[in-house]
Amino acid sequence: MKNCHKDLIAYHNEEVTLPHKDRTEMRGRRDINRRRLKSGLQRDNEPKPMDCRSQGSYSMRTMVQQPDKDYDIDDGVYFDKEKLKGARGGDKSANDAKEMVRKALHDDSFRWPPEKLKNCVRVYYAEGYHVDVPVYRQVTETNIWGENETYFELASTAWERSDPLAVTNWFLAANKDQSPDTANGGQLRRIVRLLKTFSRSRTSWKDRIATGFMITTLVVEKYRPNATYEDKALYNTMVAVRDRLNWDLKIKHPIVEGEMLTKGSDDGRTKFLLEKLDWAIEKLAVLFDPACTREQALKAWDQVFNATFFIERLANYESEIHKSVRGRGTAAALLIKGAEYAATKEPVDKIGGGRYA
Repeated sequence: MKNCHKDLIAYHNEEVTLPHKDRTEMRGRRDINRRRLKSGLQRDNEPKPMDCRSQGSYSMRTMVQQPDKDYDIDDGVYFDKEKLKGARGGDKSANDAKEMVRKALHDDSFRWPPEKLKNCVRVYYAEGYHVDVPVYRQVTETNIWGENETYFELASTAWERSDPLAVTNWFLAANKDQSPDTANGGQLRRIVRLLKTFSRSRTSWKDRIATGFMITTLVVEKYRPNATYEDKALYNTMVAVRDRLNWDLKIKHPIVEGEMLTKGSDDGRTKFLLEKLDWAIEKLAVLFDPACTREQALKAWDQVFNATFFIERLANYESEIHKSVRGRGTAAALLIKGAEYAATKEPVDKIGGGRYA
């Protein structure tokens, strides 16, 4: 397989993972949203929340760059069931709890008012961000042994038992246990980000392909680590996920017993992902040709990600070499300068090259 390890690392760092600036902006939106919620609840004489906690891809740090900045921040709000009461003293319904939160979050500064959805209240921002606020209540009951048991329920079409932080803890543990490294977020997390970027690489795929959570679950299940070669880890994981979907298109929820992320044995989203993985793996077949050039390899990765990053990287590298040797009058001088350049760049070479089995 043609070695493009350093190219994949560079692509991840420059084009995939969220820049610090974007994460800071999103964290700021989240914090403003929390203050607005608490102020609105106080204004409406509603119960004070127990807590607000980030969850989903934001807390797992698997979010990826999106040109339209359509970032989804999940930030749950938690209430004590005993304080979440209606006007007549009965428990608030799931729908009423979401409406309470929607009303508290609304103010005249929004271009689009907050929207009540099945599993959350969504707040839209003109810049493209949106914050999803799932609503939870904490329930404490006495079990058959006379002990207090505490659990959470999500406001959906009805109140449904849920463990909102368990998914984050599941992923963080998997990343720690399976990644061969701890630098740069861990390799498993990087592979999740790269496959999510692949799945969003064409606008026409967005509403048809597997969700980010589906992809995350599949990667954790079928991840193929490689401590030395990022591109090999990505390719082998793509093949493993493809083979798994060929066998079974269904995906179980990694935490909630009996819950499925897919709709039946012929799920359209996972079927579409399977189709596109087949296509991408075919495009990458050139990497295994003994005669494969570096240019051919980088063009193949560009095709997969619908990018120009890889081939531009090669052009920039060649341009740097050309500039570094310009003005030298003899062929010998050119060779010496080229060797000096290679030697000085080796420890931090971002290009990669060569072959490996």
